[in-house]
Amino acid sequence: MSLRTDWITRAETDADIPAIREIDLAAFDTPLEADLVEALRGDASAWIDGLSIVAATKDGRLVGHALLTRCHIDDAPALCLGPVAVIPEYQRTGAGSAAVRAALRAAKDIGEHFAVVLGHPPYYPRFGFTRASAHGIGVTIDVPDEALMALTLDPSRPLPGGTVRYAAPFGI
Repeated sequence: MSLRTDWITRAETDADIPAIREIDLAAFDTPLEADLVEALRGDASAWIDGLSIVAATKDGRLVGHALLTRCHIDDAPALCLGPVAVIPEYQRTGAGSAAVRAALRAAKDIGEHFAVVLGHPPYYPRFGFTRASAHGIGVTIDVPDEALMALTLDPSRPLPGGTVRYAAPFGI
């Protein structure tokens, strides 16, 4: 499949929840990410309405999902990106990128300032993420330095340094 630019992205609705679980189950080798999304959805301190974004085909089939939830960098409120998932047959078509861009745009629109992601180093820089350690940001678990990345959604606000505190469902 070639790169598409006509993805429909929008915030999840209650009706989308089963399809989002199916996307996560299809995209990952274990149910851990699907279970994490459900746990985050049930965590009032982590969940932010409007920041769980789906990507759909023109005919409305949900094929991708990107989630931003509350975390903190020391005491500064921030967002954690992930999981990001796409049904395997639609991977490398731009569906995941469309969902991530829509999620980051929605976060900026509601006044959020910072986001972090623990993920594939070649993928996330396309959205503006850079190595978190360059900003004095770390985590309490052992991860490859290049896998933890951060982004400011407001260029007038530099990223704060500190340790990322994830929502409880992450278990970190």
